[in-house]
Amino acid sequence: MGMVRAGVVLVAAGWAAVALAQEQPPAHVLPPPLVATAPPEETRRLADGGLSIEHDRPAAALLAEHRRLAAALAAVRPQRPGSIDAFVVVAALDSDPVFAREAREAARVLARRYGAEGHTIVLAGADGRGGAALPMGSPQSLGAALARMAEVMDPAEDVLVLYTTSHGAPFGIVYNDGDRGFGAIGPARLWAMLSELGIANRLVLVSACYAGIFVPMLQSPGTAIVTASAADRTSFGCQADSDWTFFGDALVNHALRKPQPLGAAAVEAQATIAGWERQGRLDPSGPQVSIGADAARWLAVLEAQLPPAGAPVGRPATSVLADLGSGNQR
Repeated sequence: MGMVRAGVVLVAAGWAAVALAQEQPPAHVLPPPLVATAPPEETRRLADGGLSIEHDRPAAALLAEHRRLAAALAAVRPQRPGSIDAFVVVAALDSDPVFAREAREAARVLARRYGAEGHTIVLAGADGRGGAALPMGSPQSLGAALARMAEVMDPAEDVLVLYTTSHGAPFGIVYNDGDRGFGAIGPARLWAMLSELGIANRLVLVSACYAGIFVPMLQSPGTAIVTASAADRTSFGCQADSDWTFFGDALVNHALRKPQPLGAAAVEAQATIAGWERQGRLDPSGPQVSIGADAARWLAVLEAQLPPAGAPVGRPATSVLADLGSGNQR
C-alpha cells in the first residue's frame, strides 16, 4: 500500500506540474509573420482587413478553445425591454500576462460600474497566476463576442462597453498569442464590425500604443472613446510581471472605481498618467477622449446611480518606472 500511495502522490504531483506549466502564457520568440517584412501601406491594409494567422495549434487545444468561447457566448443574458442595459466585452489580445490580468479586473470594474453582471464577456488567455481558464482574445473571438452582444442587445436603447488591451502599432491593435497566433485589428476593421452589427451606442476604451488612431474612424454622436495614447505616441506599463498598464491603472483601477462621470474620470486619468510620465521622464503618451452628444445622454442614464467607490487592486503600474525609464515601452 505504501508503494501505491507513493505512486499516487507522484502522479498527482506530475499532473500538478503539468497544470502549472499550462497556466504560463506562451512566450514570444519568433518575429511576427507578414507584418515584420511588409511595407507600411501593406501593413495598414492587412490590419484594416482584420489579419489573423493561426498555426501549429493541437486539435485538442482548438476544441477546448471552441468550448470555452461557446460557453462564454451562451452565458450572456438578453436585454431588459424599456431600460438602457450595458453589455461589456473585454479582450486581452496579447499573451503577455499583464494584459490578461488587466482584462480580468477591468471586466469586474466595468460590469460593476455599469450594472452589466450577466451581460459581460471576458476574452483573456492565461494570466500566469492560476486564474480561471477563459476564452483567449483574438480577432475571431472578439468578432464572435461582438456579434453575440448584438444578438441580445436592443440597438435603439442599449450600450456596448468595449475594452481592449494589447500592444499597439501605427496600424492598429496587435494580436499575438505566443508564436501560434498573430494578427491585427485596424480602425477600419473595428468600425466595420460595429457598424455591420448595428452597434451605434458604444463606449470604446483602447489600451495600447498609438491607440489614438481609432478616434477619427470611430467617433460619432453615439460613441464615447478613450484611448491610452495619441495616434503618434506610445503608452507605457506593459511589463510581464505587472498587473496594469499605465492607462488601465489610472483609468480603470482608480478613476472608474469612483462614482464620477466618464468625462471626469478620463480627465483624472489623463492627469494621473501625465504625472507618472513626468516622474519617469517619459515622453507624454497623450491619452485621447471623445464623447459624442448622444453618448453623453446615455452615459448620464447609465451613471445616474453608480456604485460606491472601490479600492484599487494589484501591483501599481508605477512600480516599474525604473524599468520604463530605460526604454521599455509598448
